[in-house]
Amino acid sequence: MQATTQKNRTIMSILAIVIGLVMAYVIPFLVQTSLERVLVHLTAHIEKGNPAFSSGLPLFDFFYSVWQALIFAAGAALIIISQEIRKGAEWTFPLAISLFALPSIGGFFMFLPYISWVPGFPLPMVIAWIGLAGFWAFIFLRNGEKIAKWTQFAALTFIGMLATHAFTIGIGAQRTMATRPGYPLYPDFTWWLFRWAGEVNWVAVIFLFMSIPLLAMGKRKGWWLAVIPSITILMINVPTQFFRTKTLDYLYGSLLALGVLFFTMIPYFKKHLLTEDNPDI
Repeated sequence: MQATTQKNRTIMSILAIVIGLVMAYVIPFLVQTSLERVLVHLTAHIEKGNPAFSSGLPLFDFFYSVWQALIFAAGAALIIISQEIRKGAEWTFPLAISLFALPSIGGFFMFLPYISWVPGFPLPMVIAWIGLAGFWAFIFLRNGEKIAKWTQFAALTFIGMLATHAFTIGIGAQRTMATRPGYPLYPDFTWWLFRWAGEVNWVAVIFLFMSIPLLAMGKRKGWWLAVIPSITILMINVPTQFFRTKTLDYLYGSLLALGVLFFTMIPYFKKHLLTEDNPDI
């Protein structure tokens, strides 16, 4: 960050304050409004003869609230570190990138019910784009080679998209498992495969998020934390797609994982991601 011009550091600091305030005092209301719409329309969907969706009510109620709290805390953190950003403290860049990722990932997760049963403008998309505005701005405002910035932009964006999708796959698995035929038993292999795939995707989310700040610093350990869960998702999603043919969700997850691997494993991109002095660390 010290190599970044004072002008750009000041812009980054102001962005951290402005977006941080929005995350702390605007987004929580957008989340709550979105949640109420989801619960109202999901209840109507259930009453129309879709009782299997009833398990979604407590899941959405819980996880929307979790993301609401995470985004608020991230906004507060951005405001708190804003002056250190302006001073050029190196640790602020990976931390800020991680904080901006939270509304991006959470927003896209909260958007998905709007595809299925919630009409009207999807407010969670606004949440996601607010986070992405800071996420992308910090990448391009920081000093560095143009190709390195674009590679980081592509790799980190795909990581965030894959994290969102994997988190949503886990939610879908939990929702379906709670209302499966013969609960608490499993009718056949495809049902416990469904649960297995969802929980593996959830584990992958943890490692994908951990990779963001480390890869932002150009560390090899961040590279591994992105590559390993991406391959893991491929290993579980590809066979699951053959058994769960009613949805293409596992195919989409596999394509996103391939996107992460494309921008991390191809040598040309990899050398621009790993910029630390000792790439073996």
